[in-house]
Amino acid sequence: MANLFTRKPLERLMAEAQEVGEHSLKRSLGPMNLVALGIGAIIGAGLFVRTAAAIADRAGPSVVLSFIVAGIGCAFAGLCYAEFASMIPVAGSAYTYSYATMGEMVAWIIGWDLILEYAVAAATVATAWAEYANRVLDWFHIAVPYGWSHSPFQHDPVTGAAGIVNLPAVFILLVLTLLLIRGTKESAFVNGIIVVLKVTIVILVITLGWHFINPANHTPMIPAATTYKTPEGITHPFGGVLGILGAAGVVFFAYIGFDAVSTAAQEARNPKRDMPIGILGSLVICTVLYVLFSYVLSGIATVQDFRTHGREASVAYAISTYMHGYEWLSKSVTVAILLGFSSVILVMLLGQSRVFFSMSRDGLVPRVFSDIHPRFRTPFKSNMLFFVFTGLFAAFVPADVSGEMTSIGTLFAFILVCAGVWIIRVRRPDLERGFRVPAVPVVSTLGIIVCGAMIYGLGWTNWMRLLVWLVIGLVFYFSYGKNHSRINEPPPELPAGIDLTR
Repeated sequence: MANLFTRKPLERLMAEAQEVGEHSLKRSLGPMNLVALGIGAIIGAGLFVRTAAAIADRAGPSVVLSFIVAGIGCAFAGLCYAEFASMIPVAGSAYTYSYATMGEMVAWIIGWDLILEYAVAAATVATAWAEYANRVLDWFHIAVPYGWSHSPFQHDPVTGAAGIVNLPAVFILLVLTLLLIRGTKESAFVNGIIVVLKVTIVILVITLGWHFINPANHTPMIPAATTYKTPEGITHPFGGVLGILGAAGVVFFAYIGFDAVSTAAQEARNPKRDMPIGILGSLVICTVLYVLFSYVLSGIATVQDFRTHGREASVAYAISTYMHGYEWLSKSVTVAILLGFSSVILVMLLGQSRVFFSMSRDGLVPRVFSDIHPRFRTPFKSNMLFFVFTGLFAAFVPADVSGEMTSIGTLFAFILVCAGVWIIRVRRPDLERGFRVPAVPVVSTLGIIVCGAMIYGLGWTNWMRLLVWLVIGLVFYFSYGKNHSRINEPPPELPAGIDLTR
């Protein structure tokens, strides 16, 4: 039990960050690549899907305030991520930072927790991608048969057809996995094109939809506190402070991904300068777009619309119903959603493989996860293993993995990162930092409080799911990770000219 809370020496982390050769990742990303990577991960399923759910079930028009609360929580966490990423430019994100500040078992917990954010979310979004792909194919009078585009647990309520396997979801996961194996720079280039297209669509919805806002839909901006029972039979607080906090936890799913930028720290050309730009730049841009988008969407259609006919494909429904003459925009939004899902899956798969790359280097998961392709310098075996995992999940399990479950896992990770910055400031004030969080411990404490409030707003059912997931992870840790840990091995030698005290 002696090494459960042993911290990974920063000297070893820095040596690994400077390592070159066949076992290292290729440094090919600049600041704009990283900003685009962040936007690519952030704008997607959350904005286009979860916004309407938050309006209908939790907050009504006060969803605008929920996005601000979620954005504030992300801002505090983002500042802490930026300091860590500029100081410890190593793949692994919150896992690596926790290992350096709070010890091995906490690092394992956070690494396991990040599977919820990356792998499970990628599989779930791939299932949603398949649904929207069928919508686009339908425009051309083409359709993948129901049985081959749905899981065995699903049935068509109209025809009674049964699902067999979701092949479109597996297809998109395979294509994006192969792109990641080909190279991070190439993946970032494709992601950059997608980002430009979908951000353009978001801006179009904001600018054109602004003229169709009905002020009555924003009155009152904060509905009186009550409750609402969803079609699935789940009762939530609606309106008031609890409604805003609960909706913040729901729309937090829309922010998931900015921390994925930090998983690419070992592939940034100048991480001390570029990582803060990538993390904070993508976060600021997306927060502004989110607040404006949610204000417009909640003003165009009513809460009742989002509870009934507009519950699915909500943005396209609002445009088709209330923005007459803009049917082309409705179809463009559908395409943007499809592209948005693609870029989210891409960055989620990138993030997961990089977290397990670091965990494998530390011995906590098998070595295969850190094997580097001799030509492309990417963790290709890890990419393929996660394709198998996410592909099986997307092929045979319906998209009922809750976005709220993904959110609570990420909020937990953010709390640990905020605490970690405070801890490492006390323990190693001498380390050079390319970026420093202002007003520590105030910012760290506020980050913990705001993220904790959003976890509280998600309710006890999500707390229990997170607890069960973490217990399963601890079983894996004590049966494999603890026994194969390399924490007591001597660190690799630092390359000449590296001074850790500067």
